[in-house]
This record gives sequence, C-alpha cells and structure tokens, in this order.
Amino acid sequence: MTLPETFTIAAPSLVGPVLFDQTWSDLCLLHWRVDPADVAGYFPRGTRPDVYDGSTYVGLVPFHMRKAGLTQGHPVPYVGDFLETNVRLYSVDDEGRHGIVFRSLEASRLFTTLCARWGYGVPYTWSHQSVGTSGDRWTWRTRRIWPDRGLRTVITVDVGSRLAQPTELDHFLTSRWGLHSSWLGRTLWTPNFHEPWPLHEARFISIKDQLVRAAGVPVRGAPDVPTRWSPGVHTVFGFPQLLS
Repeated sequence: MTLPETFTIAAPSLVGPVLFDQTWSDLCLLHWRVDPADVAGYFPRGTRPDVYDGSTYVGLVPFHMRKAGLTQGHPVPYVGDFLETNVRLYSVDDEGRHGIVFRSLEASRLFTTLCARWGYGVPYTWSHQSVGTSGDRWTWRTRRIWPDRGLRTVITVDVGSRLAQPTELDHFLTSRWGLHSSWLGRTLWTPNFHEPWPLHEARFISIKDQLVRAAGVPVRGAPDVPTRWSPGVHTVFGFPQLLS
C-alpha cells in the first residue's frame, strides 16, 4: 500500500495567527480497523472516512494535556493541565486535507469540558482519570462523570524502544494536521502544526473499554493494529476555517 498523493508526513506551516497551543505528553495509541461504511454517518458534511489498505480506523488515545492556553506561550494554570482520553476517527475532505473527527474526548477538568463543548462544539465529556507507571508498564483509568455517567476504560501497555522507522500506517494515523468538526450546522477545519511524533513500540497487555462502543463504533476484541506510545509533542492550532 502507498499513502494518498495528498498526504503529507510533515505538517504544513500555519497561515495566520495562533489560536492556542498545548503539549500532548505520555500518549498511547490503540487502534482497530473499521469498515468505512460502518462509520460514514459520523463525519461532518463535506468529509468522509479516510481509508488506508481498504479500511478506516478508530483510535482510543489516552494522554496528558499540558500547558494549554490561548494564543502562543500563555498556558492557563490548572485548567490547561489535565488528563484526556479520546475516541477518534480519521477524515479527509474534498480539498485533500487529512484530519481527525472526534467522537468523544474525556477530560478531567469540568471547566475545560464546558468551554470546549459549548463554545466550540467539540464533544468533550467530564471524567475522573488517572495514570500510573511501574517500570515500563503504563495503566490509564477513566470513569466518565458527565454525560452518560459511569462509562469506564482501563488500558495497560508495556512501552518498548523507539521506532527507528515508523511504518506507512503509523504515518497515516499520526500525520494529521487538523480537525474536522461541526459547529452550528457548518463544517470547520482547524489546522494544527507539530513536529513528527517520536513513536515507541508498545505491547498491549489488557483493555476493558466502554468508550469506543458508546461512541457508536462497532469493534470486537483487542486492538488489531500495532500499539504505539509517545513521550509527546508540542502543538499549535490556527483559527478555524469554514469548508467551501
């Protein structure tokens, strides 16, 4: 397989001012292959499932959000530092922009949840979350508080050595330079920029998850794509653009 002609491994430079910046750290990437027809109804108008090797993918991604803030270099104390776990799909639009569509984003800060959910239309939810380590073993725990109280996820992986050469599928899942979302009936593209992810091999140990199915994505069993972990990247976001 080869990546689409419109796909770029390096992020395009942002045009215009920075809307906000943040650091994503200690991130785990768990993925399942999905039939594009099973998730096509979840994409904003003017976008569709992005496909590689005949499949699209759903990701379950826990990480630590750090130093988030408006514009660049202005982290917001407390509310800009929290744990997040998101369920994501992979999108492409008619202009060849390859992005992400979020089905849910668990955040451990209520204020952040409300601002993102009501001000920007991104489906954040409020959750209690924790992460623990023992040697190379990492465990993330999530319990949703609002809405749909009680949904839980527990993920355990062993982190290995850094990948010298990520695969094409690794690039397909991580070289995403924007977000497709719906807001007041319109489709938005929000561009972002960061350096390529430093990826490590990771061995999946166990998962007890209710978030992916609650997001309406039909998966069975353990993730069927190689698990990855990353120490993280710093990213900046531009202002949203209306799709033509």
